Amino acid sequence: QVHLVESGGGLVQAGGSLRLSCAASGSIFSINVMGWYRQAPGKQRELVASSSSSRNTIYADFVKGRFTISRDNANDAVYLQMNGLKPEDTAVYYCNVKEIRTTIRDYWGQGTQVTVSS
Repeated sequence: QVHLVESGGGLVQAGGSLRLSCAASGSIFSINVMGWYRQAPGKQRELVASSSSSRNTIYADFVKGRFTISRDNANDAVYLQMNGLKPEDTAVYYCNVKEIRTTIRDYWGQGTQVTVSS
């Protein structure tokens, strides 16, 4: 069983930066995808960025050039550096780990609030 804990959210002015961290307890299967999703009030949860164990990285169009995902495989951690934040980036950000076995095991963190003021 994998337990994920996020940290690093908060309130920031437009144009500012935040760095989100996600630490996993429990061993993660070697073939995996670690990522960040977000959910704004009244909207569906959406992918922000993901990074696979095979080093494939995906970014949503709305964060390209502003956000950077990185991972620390030795410590089962994933980070999201967010620069140039905009008010529309305001959301609860969730860490996600997908273990790619014969089936996919999906784990979620509890979420961390990011609020960007204009």
